[in-house]
Amino acid sequence: MLSLAITPYLLSQAVDRGLRPRQAGPLLVWAGAIFAVGVANAVLGILRHRTMTNIRLDGALRTADAVMAHGVELGAALPRRITAGEVVTIGIGDVWLVARALTVTGPGVGAVVAYAVVMTLLVRVSGMIALVVAAGVAVLALVLGPLLRRLNTAGGEYRERQGRLATRLVDVLGGLRILNGLGGKDAHLRRYAAQSEAVRAEGYRMGGALSWISALGDGLPTIFLAAVTWLAARLTVRGELTVGELVAVYGYVAILVVPTWMLIFSAGDVSRGVIAARRIITFLRLPVEEPGGGTAPSGPALLHDPESGVVAEPGRLTMLASARPHDAAAIIDRLGRYAPTAASWGSYRIAEVAKPAVRERILVADHDADLFAGTLRDVVAGCTGAGDDAIRRAIGAAVATDVAGLDHRVERDGRNLSGGQRQRVRLARALAADPEMLLATDPTSAVDAHTEAAVAERLAAARAGRGTLLSTTSPVLLDRADVVHYLVDGRVAASGTHRELLEREPGYRDLVNRTFAAAPEAS
Repeated sequence: MLSLAITPYLLSQAVDRGLRPRQAGPLLVWAGAIFAVGVANAVLGILRHRTMTNIRLDGALRTADAVMAHGVELGAALPRRITAGEVVTIGIGDVWLVARALTVTGPGVGAVVAYAVVMTLLVRVSGMIALVVAAGVAVLALVLGPLLRRLNTAGGEYRERQGRLATRLVDVLGGLRILNGLGGKDAHLRRYAAQSEAVRAEGYRMGGALSWISALGDGLPTIFLAAVTWLAARLTVRGELTVGELVAVYGYVAILVVPTWMLIFSAGDVSRGVIAARRIITFLRLPVEEPGGGTAPSGPALLHDPESGVVAEPGRLTMLASARPHDAAAIIDRLGRYAPTAASWGSYRIAEVAKPAVRERILVADHDADLFAGTLRDVVAGCTGAGDDAIRRAIGAAVATDVAGLDHRVERDGRNLSGGQRQRVRLARALAADPEMLLATDPTSAVDAHTEAAVAERLAAARAGRGTLLSTTSPVLLDRADVVHYLVDGRVAASGTHRELLEREPGYRDLVNRTFAAAPEAS
């Protein structure tokens, strides 16, 4: 940028000291200086581009590494804190917007320095011209400022809609096989198309601000160049400026177009980068559970969530019944230490117990937990090292024998299984792990009534002597529970056996009756 700013000064000296008086020596000297600066400018331009490319790639990869590392730290808590679509948008879009914003550091600083140098040189030529140029820069800032703010607002809304659209796309792709079977593909396609149209409209809104910024960024400096050149030409005619100074003024103002353009578009890049950076920072601020280092109970111990009043005892089958499934899921997350929690495990706060001990002895089994690709044997055994006999017992207890033999190939996320089969394979995997305390959410929500009854009977037998806490509103399962906690607004409203609660709790009775009436017909 400095080499660009100095070139008009060297050109004016070549005109006034060599060309106008017709002196070959000074003309060659100043022409040589212009040539040297031109060569230096070419070399520096190459180095600048390489440096900015390195900065952009380095920034993108460092940011991506930070996002990936935090996602790994969140572990199984990640899908509980943020949608898959938002993670995809952050990793693919936001990271590169931040990296692009970083590339303005060099040109941005260079543009500011060039302004300072050019204004200094203009003051030496003519204070009036310098004042006009400064006023033009101020006008440019006043005109473009509101457009940049509009861009920032539109960009924020566009980013929000883009994240929601990516989430819907991930959800649809994940359930495409089921949607095809149910005939719901066209309905979801229409919904996605409508949401995509809204995103495109928001993109056009943002593009409108960008187009005005681009047009004014190119047009206004050109108008100022014409005005300043006319003023300098009048001063030259009156003898207040030399011909070389006229050439220099034209060159200075023409050169100012470059830093002006860079600052304008740098502002746009920074604006979009700030929007993206806020989303990334929001993700990086998602709390990671502390590893803890405290002692775990020496044997099976009671789990207690003081926020809800739920108690899960060792050796008993406990169930949570709630009209709001997310309330029960939140309790299970707290008891399993997948969310900020004040829960206790025996006489210890579970948040202070060493995490490996918690994960080894307390298992949280989500109804939509991931299934890895592999044979049925590998999928069910997981990292437990369970033998074939134990695996078969777990599959039988989960009523998943219809999936085929242990060598049957299961695709990633169980895409070659039905919804009910996937759920029962997940349950079989949890039973094969044989944890001291099993916490599960809606383990039979995707199976028919006949299968659910078989699961309820076999699950109670398989977990005999072990602690189990399930969230469900299925009367078939609830009737097998040693104790049922009826939840209202996330807190225990009543506890007892299923039949006791049916007799004395109208709200519980209504909840179970609604579930019974809406029971699934097929798996």
